[in-house]
Amino acid sequence: MIKTLRKINLDAIGISASLLCAIHCAVLPLFLTSLPLFGLEILHNKIFEYGMIAFAGIVGSYALFHGLRKHHHKPLPLIIFLTGLCFLMLKEVFIGQELMFLIPAATMITGAHVINYIYCRKANHCHSSDCDHEHLMG
Repeated sequence: MIKTLRKINLDAIGISASLLCAIHCAVLPLFLTSLPLFGLEILHNKIFEYGMIAFAGIVGSYALFHGLRKHHHKPLPLIIFLTGLCFLMLKEVFIGQELMFLIPAATMITGAHVINYIYCRKANHCHSSDCDHEHLMG
């Protein structure tokens, strides 16, 4: 079971979370504008919003830091991701200008996971003595 858990692709989870967040923020309001009539306030629920940001931050940070440290040793995906996460947080601060921050945030977060995925696939083998791939296999 532990080997199965280790094979979970965190970049795929991060990309999925980013896309779900983008769908939630951009498309969902178009289809679910009647939710407040039923007492459901998921569209602008701060707890839900902060939970999605925290989820994206935790999964993304772990996946990208793991790729940086254990595989490709390139900080670019992590830098792009953290910049995107900052834009995502700014979206919550500057109400009324959410779209101005959401589009670059979603693009950067998703792009960082894609770049990390590509870098990790290219470094799918031990390429120097500082790699710790054996640790992950055991």
